[in-house]
Amino acid sequence: MTLPVTLRALRYRNFQLFFGGQLISLIGTWMQNVAQAWLVYRLTGSAVLLGLVTFASQIPVFAVAPVGGIVADRFSRQRVVIATQTSSMLLALILSALTLTHTVRIWHIFVLSALLGVVNAFDIPARQAFFVEMVGREDLINAIALNSSMFNASRVIGPAIAGILVASIGEGWCFFANGVSYIAVIVGLMLMNVGPRKSVQRASPLAEVIEGFRFVIGSPPIHSLMILLGVISLTGTPFIVLMPIFADHILHGGAKGLGILMGVSGVGALSGALLLASRETVFGLGRWVAISAAAFGATLIAFASSHSFWPACALLVPVGFAMMVEMGSSNTLIQSMSPDHLRGRVMSVYSMVFMGLAPFGAMLAGFTADRWGAPITVVGGGIVCIAAAGVFGWRLPALRGEGRRLIAAAQMASGVPPQSATGSGLAVEPGGEAA
Repeated sequence: MTLPVTLRALRYRNFQLFFGGQLISLIGTWMQNVAQAWLVYRLTGSAVLLGLVTFASQIPVFAVAPVGGIVADRFSRQRVVIATQTSSMLLALILSALTLTHTVRIWHIFVLSALLGVVNAFDIPARQAFFVEMVGREDLINAIALNSSMFNASRVIGPAIAGILVASIGEGWCFFANGVSYIAVIVGLMLMNVGPRKSVQRASPLAEVIEGFRFVIGSPPIHSLMILLGVISLTGTPFIVLMPIFADHILHGGAKGLGILMGVSGVGALSGALLLASRETVFGLGRWVAISAAAFGATLIAFASSHSFWPACALLVPVGFAMMVEMGSSNTLIQSMSPDHLRGRVMSVYSMVFMGLAPFGAMLAGFTADRWGAPITVVGGGIVCIAAAGVFGWRLPALRGEGRRLIAAAQMASGVPPQSATGSGLAVEPGGEAA
Protein backbone atom coordinates (compact mmCIF):
# COMPACT_ATOMS: atom_id res chain seq x y z
CA MET A 1 0.00 0.00 0.00
CA THR A 2 1.38 3.39 -1.02
CA LEU A 3 1.03 6.09 1.62
CA PRO A 4 -0.02 9.63 0.64
CA VAL A 5 2.90 12.03 0.31
CA THR A 6 1.78 13.77 3.52
CA LEU A 7 2.28 10.54 5.50
CA ARG A 8 5.33 9.11 3.73
CA ALA A 9 7.54 8.99 6.87
CA LEU A 10 5.07 6.50 8.37
CA ARG A 11 6.35 3.79 6.05
CA TYR A 12 9.23 3.34 8.51
CA ARG A 13 8.42 0.97 11.38
CA ASN A 14 10.51 2.94 13.87
CA PHE A 15 8.67 6.14 13.08
CA GLN A 16 5.32 4.36 13.32
CA LEU A 17 6.21 3.27 16.86
CA PHE A 18 7.43 6.75 17.75
CA PHE A 19 4.38 8.45 16.23
CA GLY A 20 1.82 6.27 18.03
CA GLY A 21 3.50 6.49 21.41
CA GLN A 22 4.16 10.22 21.22
CA LEU A 23 0.59 11.00 20.18
CA ILE A 24 -0.74 9.44 23.38
CA SER A 25 1.99 10.96 25.53
CA LEU A 26 1.62 14.46 24.13
CA ILE A 27 -2.11 14.53 24.84
CA GLY A 28 -1.16 13.96 28.47
CA THR A 29 1.54 16.63 28.29
CA TRP A 30 -0.91 19.27 27.06
CA MET A 31 -3.39 18.23 29.76
CA GLN A 32 -0.69 18.86 32.34
CA ASN A 33 0.34 22.19 30.81
CA VAL A 34 -3.19 23.58 31.00
CA ALA A 35 -3.94 22.07 34.41
CA GLN A 36 -0.67 23.34 35.90
CA ALA A 37 -1.24 26.87 34.60
CA TRP A 38 -4.72 26.85 36.11
CA LEU A 39 -3.42 25.40 39.40
CA VAL A 40 -0.82 28.16 39.71
CA TYR A 41 -3.42 30.79 38.91
CA ARG A 42 -5.92 29.26 41.38
CA LEU A 43 -3.35 29.10 44.17
CA THR A 44 -1.89 32.57 43.65
CA GLY A 45 -4.02 34.67 41.26
CA SER A 46 -0.73 36.19 40.11
CA ALA A 47 0.34 36.93 36.54
CA VAL A 48 3.91 37.30 37.81
CA LEU A 49 3.96 33.79 39.27
CA LEU A 50 2.48 32.35 36.08
CA GLY A 51 5.47 33.78 34.26
CA LEU A 52 7.96 32.70 36.92
CA VAL A 53 6.79 29.07 36.91
CA THR A 54 7.29 28.98 33.15
CA PHE A 55 10.69 30.60 33.68
CA ALA A 56 11.63 27.88 36.17
CA SER A 57 10.55 25.12 33.76
CA GLN A 58 12.49 26.43 30.77
CA ILE A 59 15.59 28.22 32.06
CA PRO A 60 17.39 24.87 32.61
CA VAL A 61 17.12 24.29 28.85
CA PHE A 62 19.10 27.47 28.27
CA ALA A 63 21.76 26.50 30.82
CA VAL A 64 22.07 22.74 30.27
CA ALA A 65 21.20 22.21 26.56
CA PRO A 66 24.87 22.34 25.41
CA VAL A 67 25.56 19.33 27.64
CA GLY A 68 22.44 17.69 26.24
CA GLY A 69 23.79 18.22 22.73
CA ILE A 70 27.05 16.46 23.59
CA VAL A 71 25.14 13.53 25.08
CA ALA A 72 22.96 13.32 21.94
CA ASP A 73 26.04 13.19 19.70
CA ARG A 74 28.06 10.79 21.87
CA PHE A 75 25.52 8.21 23.02
CA SER A 76 22.56 6.26 21.67
CA ARG A 77 19.82 8.81 21.05
CA GLN A 78 17.24 6.08 21.48
CA ARG A 79 18.45 5.30 25.00
CA VAL A 80 18.75 8.98 25.91
CA VAL A 81 15.13 9.61 24.92
CA ILE A 82 13.96 6.52 26.86
CA ALA A 83 15.73 7.88 29.95
CA THR A 84 14.28 11.38 29.58
CA GLN A 85 10.74 10.15 28.98
CA THR A 86 10.94 7.90 32.05
CA SER A 87 12.15 10.83 34.15
CA SER A 88 9.31 13.02 32.88
CA MET A 89 6.81 10.31 33.82
CA LEU A 90 8.10 10.16 37.39
CA LEU A 91 7.91 13.95 37.80
CA ALA A 92 4.31 14.02 36.55
CA LEU A 93 3.29 11.29 38.98
CA ILE A 94 4.91 13.14 41.90
CA LEU A 95 2.98 16.31 41.04
CA SER A 96 -0.19 14.24 40.75
CA ALA A 97 0.32 12.71 44.19
CA LEU A 98 0.93 16.12 45.79
CA THR A 99 -2.15 17.63 44.15
CA LEU A 100 -4.53 14.74 44.84
CA THR A 101 -3.51 14.68 48.52
CA HIS A 102 -4.09 18.47 48.73
CA THR A 103 -0.54 19.04 49.94
CA VAL A 104 0.73 20.83 46.85
CA ARG A 105 2.32 24.23 47.39
CA ILE A 106 3.61 26.72 44.88
CA TRP A 107 7.22 25.87 45.74
CA HIS A 108 6.55 22.23 44.83
CA ILE A 109 5.48 23.36 41.37
CA PHE A 110 8.61 25.49 41.00
CA VAL A 111 10.94 22.63 41.97
CA LEU A 112 9.22 20.02 39.79
CA SER A 113 9.07 22.46 36.87
CA ALA A 114 12.81 23.17 37.16
CA LEU A 115 13.59 19.43 37.26
CA LEU A 116 11.46 18.88 34.17
CA GLY A 117 13.42 21.66 32.48
CA VAL A 118 16.67 19.80 33.16
CA VAL A 119 15.16 16.65 31.65
CA ASN A 120 14.04 18.60 28.57
CA ALA A 121 17.57 19.98 28.12
CA PHE A 122 18.64 16.43 27.33
CA ASP A 123 15.41 15.28 25.67
CA ILE A 124 14.97 17.97 23.01
CA PRO A 125 18.38 17.73 21.28
CA ALA A 126 18.33 13.91 21.39
CA ARG A 127 14.75 13.62 20.13
CA GLN A 128 15.23 16.16 17.33
CA ALA A 129 18.47 14.51 16.20
CA PHE A 130 16.87 11.05 16.43
CA PHE A 131 14.49 11.76 13.53
CA VAL A 132 17.18 11.21 10.92
CA GLU A 133 17.92 7.77 12.41
CA MET A 134 14.25 6.80 12.22
CA VAL A 135 13.54 7.86 8.63
CA GLY A 136 16.75 8.93 6.86
CA ARG A 137 17.52 12.33 5.35
CA GLU A 138 15.24 11.89 2.34
CA ASP A 139 12.11 11.93 4.52
CA LEU A 140 13.43 14.15 7.31
CA ILE A 141 11.23 17.10 6.28
CA ASN A 142 8.12 14.95 6.41
CA ALA A 143 9.07 13.38 9.76
CA ILE A 144 9.59 16.80 11.36
CA ALA A 145 6.28 18.07 9.96
CA LEU A 146 4.38 14.94 11.05
CA ASN A 147 5.89 15.26 14.51
CA SER A 148 4.63 18.85 14.59
CA SER A 149 1.22 17.63 13.37
CA MET A 150 1.13 15.11 16.19
CA PHE A 151 2.19 17.78 18.70
CA ASN A 152 -0.61 20.08 17.61
CA ALA A 153 -3.26 17.37 17.28
CA SER A 154 -2.60 16.59 20.92
CA ARG A 155 -2.72 20.32 21.60
CA VAL A 156 -6.30 20.33 20.35
CA ILE A 157 -7.39 17.27 22.35
CA GLY A 158 -5.36 17.67 25.55
CA PRO A 159 -6.48 21.18 26.60
CA ALA A 160 -10.11 20.39 25.85
CA ILE A 161 -9.96 17.30 28.11
CA ALA A 162 -8.01 19.25 30.73
CA GLY A 163 -10.58 22.05 30.78
CA ILE A 164 -13.36 19.55 31.49
CA LEU A 165 -11.38 17.57 34.08
CA VAL A 166 -10.09 20.64 35.93
CA ALA A 167 -13.58 22.06 36.19
CA SER A 168 -15.11 18.76 37.33
CA ILE A 169 -12.57 16.74 39.36
CA GLY A 170 -9.51 18.98 39.71
CA GLU A 171 -5.99 19.30 38.33
CA GLY A 172 -4.47 16.23 40.00
CA TRP A 173 -6.09 13.71 37.68
CA CYS A 174 -4.72 15.57 34.66
CA PHE A 175 -1.22 15.18 36.10
CA PHE A 176 -1.87 11.48 36.77
CA ALA A 177 -3.14 10.92 33.21
CA ASN A 178 0.00 12.59 31.87
CA GLY A 179 2.24 10.33 33.94
CA VAL A 180 0.47 7.19 32.71
CA SER A 181 0.58 8.40 29.08
CA TYR A 182 4.39 8.23 29.05
CA ILE A 183 4.16 4.42 29.13
CA ALA A 184 3.06 4.41 25.48
CA VAL A 185 6.08 6.33 24.17
CA ILE A 186 8.55 4.42 26.36
CA VAL A 187 7.23 1.07 25.09
CA GLY A 188 7.37 2.32 21.50
CA LEU A 189 10.98 3.45 21.89
CA MET A 190 12.01 0.11 23.42
CA LEU A 191 10.46 -1.82 20.50
CA MET A 192 12.49 0.10 17.87
CA ASN A 193 15.31 -1.49 15.92
CA VAL A 194 17.99 1.16 15.48
CA GLY A 195 21.31 0.34 13.84
CA PRO A 196 24.63 1.22 15.50
CA ARG A 197 25.99 4.69 14.88
CA LYS A 198 29.42 5.29 13.41
CA SER A 199 32.18 5.60 15.98
CA VAL A 200 33.77 9.05 15.87
CA GLN A 201 36.96 10.19 17.57
CA ARG A 202 35.82 12.58 20.28
CA ALA A 203 37.47 15.72 21.58
CA SER A 204 36.97 17.07 25.08
CA PRO A 205 33.39 18.02 26.03
CA LEU A 206 34.30 21.72 26.04
CA ALA A 207 35.83 21.45 22.57
CA GLU A 208 32.69 19.71 21.32
CA VAL A 209 30.46 22.45 22.70
CA ILE A 210 32.66 25.09 21.06
CA GLU A 211 32.57 23.16 17.77
CA GLY A 212 28.77 23.20 17.76
CA PHE A 213 28.54 26.92 18.55
CA ARG A 214 31.24 27.73 15.99
CA PHE A 215 29.28 25.94 13.26
CA VAL A 216 26.07 27.81 14.11
CA ILE A 217 27.78 31.22 14.38
CA GLY A 218 29.77 30.61 11.20
CA SER A 219 26.65 29.67 9.17
CA PRO A 220 24.68 32.88 8.45
CA PRO A 221 21.47 31.14 7.30
CA ILE A 222 21.35 29.02 10.46
CA HIS A 223 22.08 31.76 12.95
CA SER A 224 19.71 34.15 11.15
CA LEU A 225 16.89 31.61 11.51
CA MET A 226 17.80 31.12 15.16
CA ILE A 227 17.84 34.86 15.87
CA LEU A 228 14.34 35.22 14.43
CA LEU A 229 13.20 32.19 16.47
CA GLY A 230 14.73 33.73 19.57
CA VAL A 231 12.92 37.04 19.09
CA ILE A 232 9.59 35.25 18.59
CA SER A 233 10.22 33.01 21.60
CA LEU A 234 11.10 36.03 23.74
CA THR A 235 8.28 38.37 22.71
CA GLY A 236 5.56 36.42 20.85
CA THR A 237 5.03 32.98 22.33
CA PRO A 238 4.61 34.21 25.95
CA PHE A 239 0.98 34.94 25.01
CA ILE A 240 0.42 31.28 25.97
CA VAL A 241 1.63 31.98 29.53
CA LEU A 242 -0.96 34.76 29.85
CA MET A 243 -3.83 32.65 28.50
CA PRO A 244 -5.36 31.96 31.96
CA ILE A 245 -5.74 35.73 32.41
CA PHE A 246 -7.40 36.12 29.01
CA ALA A 247 -9.66 33.13 29.72
CA ASP A 248 -10.77 34.32 33.16
CA HIS A 249 -10.66 38.11 33.47
CA ILE A 250 -10.87 39.34 29.88
CA LEU A 251 -12.99 36.75 28.04
CA HIS A 252 -14.80 35.35 31.13
CA GLY A 253 -14.55 31.70 30.06
CA GLY A 254 -13.04 30.14 33.20
CA ALA A 255 -11.21 26.80 33.15
CA LYS A 256 -13.34 25.42 30.31
CA GLY A 257 -12.69 28.57 28.32
CA LEU A 258 -8.95 28.13 28.84
CA GLY A 259 -9.16 24.63 27.39
CA ILE A 260 -11.10 25.90 24.37
CA LEU A 261 -8.68 28.77 23.73
CA MET A 262 -5.67 26.45 23.86
CA GLY A 263 -7.48 23.93 21.68
CA VAL A 264 -8.44 26.32 18.89
CA SER A 265 -4.90 27.67 18.66
CA GLY A 266 -3.89 24.03 18.32
CA VAL A 267 -6.32 23.60 15.42
CA GLY A 268 -4.54 26.39 13.58
CA ALA A 269 -1.13 24.97 14.41
CA LEU A 270 -2.22 21.49 13.26
CA SER A 271 -3.32 22.96 9.92
CA GLY A 272 0.09 24.61 9.52
CA ALA A 273 1.90 21.36 10.36
CA LEU A 274 -0.14 19.38 7.84
CA LEU A 275 0.66 21.97 5.19
CA LEU A 276 4.36 21.50 5.92
CA ALA A 277 3.96 17.70 5.86
CA SER A 278 2.62 17.92 2.28
CA ARG A 279 5.91 19.44 1.12
CA GLU A 280 8.60 17.28 -0.45
CA THR A 281 11.38 19.88 -0.65
CA VAL A 282 12.73 22.88 1.24
CA PHE A 283 12.01 25.05 -1.81
CA GLY A 284 10.60 28.40 -0.67
CA LEU A 285 10.73 27.74 3.07
CA GLY A 286 12.84 30.82 3.77
CA ARG A 287 10.11 33.03 2.34
CA TRP A 288 7.55 31.09 4.36
CA VAL A 289 9.53 31.85 7.52
CA ALA A 290 9.48 35.61 6.89
CA ILE A 291 5.80 35.79 5.91
CA SER A 292 4.54 33.55 8.72
CA ALA A 293 6.54 35.43 11.36
CA ALA A 294 4.93 38.69 10.27
CA ALA A 295 1.49 37.06 10.14
CA PHE A 296 2.01 35.67 13.65
CA GLY A 297 2.68 39.16 14.99
CA ALA A 298 -0.29 40.69 13.18
CA THR A 299 -2.77 38.04 14.34
CA LEU A 300 -1.47 38.28 17.91
CA ILE A 301 -2.29 41.99 17.89
CA ALA A 302 -5.79 41.24 16.60
CA PHE A 303 -6.36 38.57 19.28
CA ALA A 304 -5.19 40.83 22.11
CA SER A 305 -7.54 43.57 20.88
CA SER A 306 -10.61 41.31 21.05
CA HIS A 307 -12.76 41.27 24.18
CA SER A 308 -15.41 38.73 23.10
CA PHE A 309 -14.84 35.04 23.66
CA TRP A 310 -15.76 33.48 20.31
CA PRO A 311 -14.16 36.15 18.09
CA ALA A 312 -10.99 35.71 20.18
CA CYS A 313 -11.19 31.95 19.61
CA ALA A 314 -11.50 32.50 15.86
CA LEU A 315 -8.42 34.76 15.86
CA LEU A 316 -6.34 32.14 17.67
CA VAL A 317 -6.65 29.81 14.67
CA PRO A 318 -4.43 31.96 12.39
CA VAL A 319 -2.18 32.70 15.39
CA GLY A 320 -1.52 28.98 15.80
CA PHE A 321 -1.20 28.44 12.05
CA ALA A 322 1.39 31.18 11.55
CA MET A 323 3.37 30.18 14.65
CA MET A 324 3.56 26.57 13.48
CA VAL A 325 4.60 27.42 9.92
CA GLU A 326 7.36 29.74 11.15
CA MET A 327 8.77 27.31 13.70
CA GLY A 328 8.32 24.16 11.62
CA SER A 329 9.93 25.76 8.55
CA SER A 330 12.86 27.01 10.64
CA ASN A 331 13.39 23.59 12.23
CA THR A 332 13.31 21.89 8.82
CA LEU A 333 15.81 24.31 7.29
CA ILE A 334 18.20 24.12 10.25
CA GLN A 335 18.18 20.31 10.23
CA SER A 336 18.60 20.23 6.43
CA MET A 337 21.72 22.41 6.70
CA SER A 338 23.27 20.51 9.65
CA PRO A 339 25.70 17.59 9.19
CA ASP A 340 24.76 14.43 11.07
CA HIS A 341 27.82 14.41 13.37
CA LEU A 342 26.92 17.92 14.62
CA ARG A 343 23.15 17.49 14.63
CA GLY A 344 22.75 17.00 18.38
CA ARG A 345 24.84 20.06 19.20
CA VAL A 346 23.14 22.24 16.57
CA MET A 347 19.76 21.19 17.94
CA SER A 348 20.97 21.97 21.46
CA VAL A 349 21.62 25.55 20.33
CA TYR A 350 18.18 25.47 18.71
CA SER A 351 16.77 24.34 22.08
CA MET A 352 18.57 27.16 23.88
CA VAL A 353 17.12 29.71 21.48
CA PHE A 354 13.64 28.24 21.06
CA MET A 355 12.93 27.08 24.62
CA GLY A 356 15.81 28.63 26.55
CA LEU A 357 14.77 32.22 25.80
CA ALA A 358 11.10 31.47 26.43
CA PRO A 359 11.46 31.69 30.24
CA PHE A 360 12.90 35.20 29.96
CA GLY A 361 9.94 36.07 27.75
CA ALA A 362 7.51 34.49 30.20
CA MET A 363 8.98 36.37 33.13
CA LEU A 364 8.99 39.64 31.18
CA ALA A 365 5.41 39.04 30.07
CA GLY A 366 4.34 38.29 33.64
CA PHE A 367 5.80 41.52 35.02
CA THR A 368 4.56 43.58 32.06
CA ALA A 369 1.05 42.13 32.30
CA ASP A 370 1.00 42.78 36.04
CA ARG A 371 1.80 46.43 35.43
CA TRP A 372 0.06 47.29 32.14
CA GLY A 373 -2.27 44.36 31.51
CA ALA A 374 -2.15 41.23 29.38
CA PRO A 375 -3.59 42.76 26.16
CA ILE A 376 -0.97 45.53 25.98
CA THR A 377 1.77 42.98 26.67
CA VAL A 378 0.65 40.73 23.80
CA VAL A 379 0.21 43.67 21.40
CA GLY A 380 3.77 44.80 22.15
CA GLY A 381 5.07 41.30 21.45
CA GLY A 382 3.21 41.19 18.15
CA ILE A 383 4.77 44.49 17.02
CA VAL A 384 8.28 43.19 17.79
CA CYS A 385 7.59 39.97 15.83
CA ILE A 386 6.52 41.97 12.76
CA ALA A 387 9.68 44.09 12.96
CA ALA A 388 11.92 41.00 13.29
CA ALA A 389 10.20 39.34 10.32
CA GLY A 390 10.88 42.46 8.26
CA VAL A 391 14.59 42.37 9.09
CA PHE A 392 14.84 38.66 8.23
CA GLY A 393 12.99 39.17 4.95
CA TRP A 394 15.34 42.03 4.04
CA ARG A 395 18.40 39.82 4.68
CA LEU A 396 16.97 36.74 2.94
CA PRO A 397 18.43 37.32 -0.57
CA ALA A 398 21.96 37.48 0.87
CA LEU A 399 21.49 34.14 2.69
CA ARG A 400 20.36 32.04 -0.26
CA GLY A 401 23.69 30.98 -1.75
CA GLU A 402 25.22 29.92 1.56
CA GLY A 403 22.04 28.03 2.47
CA ARG A 404 22.24 26.05 -0.78
CA ARG A 405 25.88 25.19 -0.10
CA LEU A 406 25.17 23.99 3.45
CA ILE A 407 22.31 21.73 2.34
CA ALA A 408 24.44 20.14 -0.39
CA ALA A 409 27.40 19.67 1.99
CA ALA A 410 25.20 18.05 4.66
CA GLN A 411 23.79 15.61 2.10
CA MET A 412 27.21 14.69 0.74
CA ALA A 413 28.58 14.13 4.25
CA SER A 414 25.77 11.67 5.00
CA GLY A 415 26.25 9.81 1.73
CA VAL A 416 23.11 11.16 0.03
CA PRO A 417 23.86 12.64 -3.39
CA PRO A 418 22.32 16.12 -3.71
CA GLN A 419 18.95 16.18 -5.46
CA SER A 420 18.68 12.36 -5.33
CA ALA A 421 15.71 12.26 -3.04
CA THR A 422 13.43 14.90 -4.45
CA GLY A 423 14.71 16.14 -7.75
CA SER A 424 16.11 19.60 -7.34
CA GLY A 425 14.34 20.59 -4.15
CA LEU A 426 16.84 19.79 -1.41
CA ALA A 427 19.64 21.49 -3.28
CA VAL A 428 17.75 24.78 -3.26
CA GLU A 429 18.63 27.59 -0.95
CA PRO A 430 16.31 28.54 1.92
CA GLY A 431 15.15 31.62 0.12
CA GLY A 432 13.29 29.57 -2.45
CA GLU A 433 15.09 30.66 -5.61
CA ALA A 434 16.31 28.00 -8.01
CA ALA A 435 19.98 27.25 -7.98
